[in-house]
Amino acid sequence: MDLHAVQKSYARWAPIYDLTFGAITDAGRRAAVSFVNRAGGDVLEVGVGTGLALRRYGHNVRVTGVDYSAEMLEKAQEKVKELRLRQVVALEQMDARALGYPDDSFDHVMAMHIMSVVPEPEKVLAEMARVCRPGGSVIVVNHFAREAGFLAVAEKAAAPMVNLLGWHSDFARARVMGEAGLLLKQERTLPPFGMMTMLRFRKL
Repeated sequence: MDLHAVQKSYARWAPIYDLTFGAITDAGRRAAVSFVNRAGGDVLEVGVGTGLALRRYGHNVRVTGVDYSAEMLEKAQEKVKELRLRQVVALEQMDARALGYPDDSFDHVMAMHIMSVVPEPEKVLAEMARVCRPGGSVIVVNHFAREAGFLAVAEKAAAPMVNLLGWHSDFARARVMGEAGLLLKQERTLPPFGMMTMLRFRKL
């Protein structure tokens, strides 16, 4: 999926995202944010989208959010203003493959439900690892392709419609498992129906 297709897809989904994908993916956001709230520190949310997770962050964290979609960021900025979310320190338009931050900038770097959307997810993960401080957490929440069963067949059937759907239905878990310097500390299956997975890595 190329960046132009991502931009068009997100512009199309932005007005209804919260009521569609937002509802389906809420459990993953709650699980990831709950972890960083317990730990505290500086958080980067890559692919912040419409800001669905922003209101869940505690006041012991400082949140920076980035997204490539101007339409999504506009929705996120509205939430920050309306809900007076002081824990959100910045929202910036940015390509996740080239994050504009120095090495070791954040205690936690999170990507929730974006890896099957972005071009070159391996490069995105490498950038997430780069800007995470040693000992910090890199968290990926996503849907990964099934190995067998009815859902595996459906995922493969939907795969050619990636530009229309806006995401890869057959996205392989292996694509986010090869980054040197990241040690997998937790893998958790999430609702609905175990379709989502949270992977928490520690940066060595």
